[in-house]
Amino acid sequence: MGFLSVLAGVLMAVGPPLAYADQYVSICRKHDSRGFSLDVPGVLIVANVTRAIYWLGDHFQTYLLIQSLLMITTQFGLLYVCLLYRPGDWTEHRPRRIGNLWQWSHFAAYLEFTAILIVGHSAAFLALHRFDAYVQLLGFLALGLEATLPIPQLLANYEAKSTAGFRMTVLAGWAIGDAVKTCVPSSLLFFDLEDLALTLVLAPRSVYFFVTPDNGLQFKLCSVFQLSVDLMLCAQTFLYREQTARDLAERAELAQHRGVAGTEALLHADHERERERGRGGGGETDEEAELETVRK
Repeated sequence: MGFLSVLAGVLMAVGPPLAYADQYVSICRKHDSRGFSLDVPGVLIVANVTRAIYWLGDHFQTYLLIQSLLMITTQFGLLYVCLLYRPGDWTEHRPRRIGNLWQWSHFAAYLEFTAILIVGHSAAFLALHRFDAYVQLLGFLALGLEATLPIPQLLANYEAKSTAGFRMTVLAGWAIGDAVKTCVPSSLLFFDLEDLALTLVLAPRSVYFFVTPDNGLQFKLCSVFQLSVDLMLCAQTFLYREQTARDLAERAELAQHRGVAGTEALLHADHERERERGRGGGGETDEEAELETVRK
């Protein structure tokens, strides 16, 4: 395998997970994860766990397996900051589901769910891996799950009538990937198993669809469905632009007020210490002198 093929494989493995880096950085910078659906990491984690188990029965490209493992890790990191910077009252407004599925307030609950999923998948695979139909079912299950990826964000935007908090870089990655696998013939995207196509790197969610040169109708239907949802997300971005601008301005103002409040609280505490010192006769203990030196 040549250098370009290795480079393409590496980019294929790390590129899709990195597509969510901007969303991660934005949440950490603003200390606010409102607007981004928790179900997006959920769909990706479940789909990629299923795909990794599928690899045990049908060894597709190792780069794609590495991509799945990196995606799981990336989505857990994104999920963690989403929970860390969720509003204090978000549990009162979360969707009502049986057992609050994937809407839990503690990160450990998501880890436990994933652990149970892995154990269940592993047990089923050990019992049924001899049956080719079961192995192929795992592949189609992973495919179907990932096809639903944009839907939770579409619903979240619709409920809020705003796209504030959802990064357009994520939407761009989805739309480009789905457009490529819908409009470009697979023969142009898939060259040879030993010579990975660089074009595939541009499609964060499409590499799995082109593991084989011959794609059936179901693959194209999934691609068309995903692209349709992506276009609806683009339409929401336009239709909700005014409310989005108001939401972003309001959140920026609140963040600024929180910063000012924090500064004023520190100044107030400093003034209180000065008054206490004045009422004490002006004398300073060694500890107070040390604190004064540190403050200066």
